[in-house]
Amino acid sequence: MQTIDLTETGLRETNKMLHAQAADTNQTVWTIENAKGAHAIACGLNAPIEVTIKGSTGYYCGGMNQQATINIHGSAGPGTGENIMSGKIVIEGDASQYLGATGHGGLIVVKGNASSRCGISMKGVNIVVQGNIGHMSAFMGQSGNLVVCGDAGDALGDSCYEARFFVRGKVKSLGADCEKKEMRPEHIAILTELLAEAGFDAKPEEFTRYGSARKLYNFDVDNAAAY
Repeated sequence: MQTIDLTETGLRETNKMLHAQAADTNQTVWTIENAKGAHAIACGLNAPIEVTIKGSTGYYCGGMNQQATINIHGSAGPGTGENIMSGKIVIEGDASQYLGATGHGGLIVVKGNASSRCGISMKGVNIVVQGNIGHMSAFMGQSGNLVVCGDAGDALGDSCYEARFFVRGKVKSLGADCEKKEMRPEHIAILTELLAEAGFDAKPEEFTRYGSARKLYNFDVDNAAAY
């Protein structure tokens, strides 16, 4: 296991060492100590390595991640996992706003709560939150799954496309063109797999599915004169 003290090594050199890892690396397990809220830790990784960060992180931790597993032993600042492509990010504490924004793939797990705009413009990422999420979450969500074991704030899924939202608790309000949807067997299967991968024991049958009403973004030739 490789251990880095961020206060001694510095952010630039730390990320440089992580970026140097390739698919066939034998240095697969890394620990970063004394994170102390530093920004942009472990961004742009593209190797099947596991990075454990001791302490809370600042902006954009794990951004643009590919292949790597990133464990944050603390809370995470704004934009964590932004544009994640693959791999996994696990946050032991709470997550700040726009978690997983524009994420194309991979899995983000939050064992606490997530703030506003969680999953904004998500494009294939899966996000599983054990607690609550804030307002405007999954705004313009295009694809992927957002799973919330607690409650959701105002305007969930506003202007969404084909992303799926599963909420076990209450939803304060739905955004434009977002509606309650039928929970079919295939959705139970998706939710069961995501909860298992996140390590949460919630029952899929307790969740409600929400998604696009498909009235906002489709062009209807009969209404051409109104556009």
